[in-house]
Amino acid sequence: MPLGARGADAQAEATARARSLVTQMTLDEKIDQLLNVAPAVPRLGIPAYNWWTESLHGALGPLPTTNFPEPIGLAASFDAPLLQQVASAISVEVRALHTLGRETGHLGRIGTGLDTWSPNINIFRDPRWGRGQETYGEDPHLTAALGVAFIRGIQGPSPDLPDVVATPKHFAVHSGPESTRHMADVFVSAHDLEDTYLPAFRAAIVDAKAGSIMCAYNRINGQPACGSDVLMKQHLRGAWGFQGYVVSDCDAVTDISEQHKYAPDPAAAVAVALKAGTDNECNTKTLGDTPGLGARYREAWQRGLINMGDIDQALVRLFSARYRTGDMAGLPQRDTKAVPVTAIGTPAHQALALQAATQSMVLLKNDGVLPLKPGLKLAVIGPLADATRVLRGNYSSTLSAPPVSVVDGLRRVLPKAQIKLVPAGASITDGDPVPATALRTPDGQPGLRVDYYNRNGDQYDSKPVVTRVEPGLASRGLEFKTVADRHKVVWSGHLLAPETGLYRLGVSGVKGALTVGGQRVVEATTYSQWAEPLQLREVRLEKGQRYPLHFEAESGNTGVPGLFWKRIAVDADAELKQGTADADVIVAVVGLTSDLEGEEMALKVDGFAGGDKTSLDLPLEQRQLLERAKALGKPLVVVLMNGSALDLSWAKDHAAAILEAWYPGQAGGQAVADVLTGRADPGGRLPLTFYRSLADLPPFDDYSMQGRTYRYYAGTPVYPFGAGLSYTSFRYTPLQIAPVDGAAENGVVVTTEITNTGARDGEEVAQLYLTPPALEGAPRLALRGFQRVALKTGERRRISFHLSPRDLSFVTRDGVRQLTPGQYGLSVGSGQPGTGVAGQQAALVLNRAVVLEQ
Repeated sequence: MPLGARGADAQAEATARARSLVTQMTLDEKIDQLLNVAPAVPRLGIPAYNWWTESLHGALGPLPTTNFPEPIGLAASFDAPLLQQVASAISVEVRALHTLGRETGHLGRIGTGLDTWSPNINIFRDPRWGRGQETYGEDPHLTAALGVAFIRGIQGPSPDLPDVVATPKHFAVHSGPESTRHMADVFVSAHDLEDTYLPAFRAAIVDAKAGSIMCAYNRINGQPACGSDVLMKQHLRGAWGFQGYVVSDCDAVTDISEQHKYAPDPAAAVAVALKAGTDNECNTKTLGDTPGLGARYREAWQRGLINMGDIDQALVRLFSARYRTGDMAGLPQRDTKAVPVTAIGTPAHQALALQAATQSMVLLKNDGVLPLKPGLKLAVIGPLADATRVLRGNYSSTLSAPPVSVVDGLRRVLPKAQIKLVPAGASITDGDPVPATALRTPDGQPGLRVDYYNRNGDQYDSKPVVTRVEPGLASRGLEFKTVADRHKVVWSGHLLAPETGLYRLGVSGVKGALTVGGQRVVEATTYSQWAEPLQLREVRLEKGQRYPLHFEAESGNTGVPGLFWKRIAVDADAELKQGTADADVIVAVVGLTSDLEGEEMALKVDGFAGGDKTSLDLPLEQRQLLERAKALGKPLVVVLMNGSALDLSWAKDHAAAILEAWYPGQAGGQAVADVLTGRADPGGRLPLTFYRSLADLPPFDDYSMQGRTYRYYAGTPVYPFGAGLSYTSFRYTPLQIAPVDGAAENGVVVTTEITNTGARDGEEVAQLYLTPPALEGAPRLALRGFQRVALKTGERRRISFHLSPRDLSFVTRDGVRQLTPGQYGLSVGSGQPGTGVAGQQAALVLNRAVVLEQ
């Protein structure tokens, strides 16, 4: 039987099985299933399940998983097939973590489900947004294409029989500020809704057939997103025909009454969400196993705010998904073979992480210093030169393959070169996990001794149930069947400094202390919580000296255990001059971290507030470092690690080369080194506009697109969307445009040939832009196609773009998507037309108006 037919049959049978199951459940059993933590119902053979699973750019669980580049870096690859490969690898590891949960009996904990709350396909409309790094950038077409590729990779070949259910988020008009997300009422025009905020979600549902979707925190034009008639009913269930389930963002349902005051009380709030079609509520109180969270639903039912049909409809959707993924047994079309735990972190996945990191690199400037020539002496400076925590980005596991810093990557690639790491002064970006090589167990082994104690009632057992050695302050209790869901972890051992110097030290998510000279220099008396800023203390450590440490943590806390450090310069100016004295080239690695930009953080320092940015500048100490390095008179190569657009005007004017590396994942340093040395061609392109100043932009909380992104920004950016250089050059032949079935209104096929005219093999990203005729509300131009092409020197290849009527359409002021008669400009090239890049342009004429469906 063809896969599609099997899937259609599976959908119908899964729904029938789910409906039969739900009719056998009591009201209390039903209510408990509406939250993200769904308890087991043994009498009906229902296993425990937790819908909270994250895998934005790598699966999160108790084992080291593969960490791919942050999504904004994946977007810079402009490579949809690569995104699908990455997502397929992540899907395998999510399924393997589910297998581990079954083997250990820890189903019901975060990271064990066969669904994932990814991808984030919100539009990165403003560079201040700290979570923009989780997205595929500012363009609706690029976001839609990459989101579709990711969803197909996660779910597999049959969306009706998904390997893992994908959950695009946050539906729909959501992109900061973080500080007001729980209470903001976002007003958006019909034009901007259809033109900017909905296209990627429509593609995710209609084209990729995502099995789930997550509704956002904020209100849209007065209604909470999780109770929005326009979003949930008119578009999602109506025009798009969505048959899957909706999950709320975490605490978005409680926000309906507590923050938005849209409903008078919690029972009314859950009724608003359930009636609108929100089937599953994520509630952060489940992290602490808070009882009684379902009482609001029982009260809503008792008061007649919801009926049994509302509850049953949500549960049928949820259980149907569990049958179709194989979490619930009995569907004959479902392959029941489990993915082994050994499928996590395979050599193939490690190689894919390096490939993805390499393809994400964007070369923005090169005066000829790159690729670095053999035999050069390099000085590697900057607070991120030897950093590894920065590589991960946000929404990533602290456990992954050993990460490769930039300086280590250069040393791997250039084993015979003279490469000197020059320590920087203290920086806002400091703090990397202390490696196993700098830790010793009480009996002298590398790493730390870890004891796991189970909790019984209100107390912990007096004897550990598991004792093992870990490479650092990591907790992997849920990897073991004998460790209970609720447990305590105790780490003990010594810190061993590899060299004498000044260090900054700190911990997160634990209690305990590190002792130096009889004094507790690092001490935590309470548990830090998720996203709480890291507190570092300066201390001098002596090479070879062992410093005792003892820390503990309890499951259920949101803070992630970690021991962090950074060796810094005592006299930064003197060490910079001395360390670069013999260098031919200075490589400066600077940027931000996901501890500065990210989700709803308790952070307020110069340039950053609550997870968002308040400036486009690099941190002050980094700007000063670059100026001092430039003054030394040597070629300066700037490598940036960040998740958002920064002001690069100084570097554009003064650096010899600029490489945008994003948060490139576990293999990031290797990828940077491969590109800097020419082992790989830098084929990435910017998925964002890099502005000069926030003064060039409207207010952050204004959701109108006027004056934002390359489509509506009238100024001159420092670097435009789509920009990126190669080590070779390309030439395009004149465009050939063929209408479909004799009329352009049916679509067109655009064809050209690309030739690598340089002396090196390289990778080109061919970008197709459409410029509409005069139409109120239309952008100045819009991306409508892209292809990444690898060409050997002298190689010539023919490529074609198939543009559908939707690709040719634009949106009227009143929010109607249509084909408008008139002459359109069409360009295909290495970037936006008019920016001096290689490419060709042509005219396209549409003769009649055609209104398209939502």
